Amino acid sequence: MSKINSKTYIIYRGSQCLDNTYSFVIIRLDMRYTVQQFREDFPSNDVCLDTIFQNRYGDVADCPSCGVIDASFHRVKGRKCYACAHCGYQLHPLAETIFHKSSTSLTIWFEAIYMFSVSKNGVAAKELERYFGVTYKTAHRMARQIRSLMSEDGSIGGFGTPVEIDETYIGGKHAHKLRYSKKSAVFGAVERGGEVRAKHVKSTGARVLIPEVLGTVALGTTIHSDEWAAYNSLPKHGYSHTTVNHSTLEYVRGDAYTNTIEGFWGQMKRSLDGTYHSVSPKYLQLYVDEFVFRYNLRGAVVYPALLERVWMRV
Repeated sequence: MSKINSKTYIIYRGSQCLDNTYSFVIIRLDMRYTVQQFREDFPSNDVCLDTIFQNRYGDVADCPSCGVIDASFHRVKGRKCYACAHCGYQLHPLAETIFHKSSTSLTIWFEAIYMFSVSKNGVAAKELERYFGVTYKTAHRMARQIRSLMSEDGSIGGFGTPVEIDETYIGGKHAHKLRYSKKSAVFGAVERGGEVRAKHVKSTGARVLIPEVLGTVALGTTIHSDEWAAYNSLPKHGYSHTTVNHSTLEYVRGDAYTNTIEGFWGQMKRSLDGTYHSVSPKYLQLYVDEFVFRYNLRGAVVYPALLERVWMRV
């Protein structure tokens, strides 16, 4: 995702994009992007394809084959590609994207991406199947590909910036003595007033969680957590660490609390249970990334930010 500035995202409208006179839409954080606006911006497969082409190859100055300077490309009739006007060399804008080898209409793809961007609780494959009239196999593949656009990497936090960390479990209910045996563990860290990172981990022991903290939170940061013993060694690694004791019903002590990360877990778990019902550990990270991406863009117009990732190679 590329930000034009801290309060603006940009997408291309796609009309007249091949002669370098295309127009674009500026969507500010204080604006809504409604389905009516979406359908005006992307009314046909041709507009969708032109948009992808312009964003992937709009800055190509010379033909990669013949080397003609300021080469112009025209749409090949009946195909999803563009050819050099001088030598006929073809560029395929859908190659190495989530649309590669998909026979599904681009307008359906773009609207499915829009649905994911405006939904707070996620979109199930069965919902896509019913809404677009496609097969479940197609809907399931589309949902997985769209979620793959939401993967997040990088560190959070900084010196003097409070960060909350916590772990949670995703999975079915079991007998009390085996309540965690078949559940999947997820580690999370959130910068207060900032972004969240979450990752599916093998276990919640110190050997697993401490490296996750080191790879996620900048050294010198103040970290707040619950009383989980795996975090006891954080001061030895250069962090300022405070805890709250949930087992004694202590949830806030001054600036020490984990309510922010707990709120994120609550939203994610309610959505997984209400929308997806059951998530395989094999694909759990995709779902976690979906809710992390949406949380990090809270208050913003999500669709342009998500659409910018469409023309990135997969």
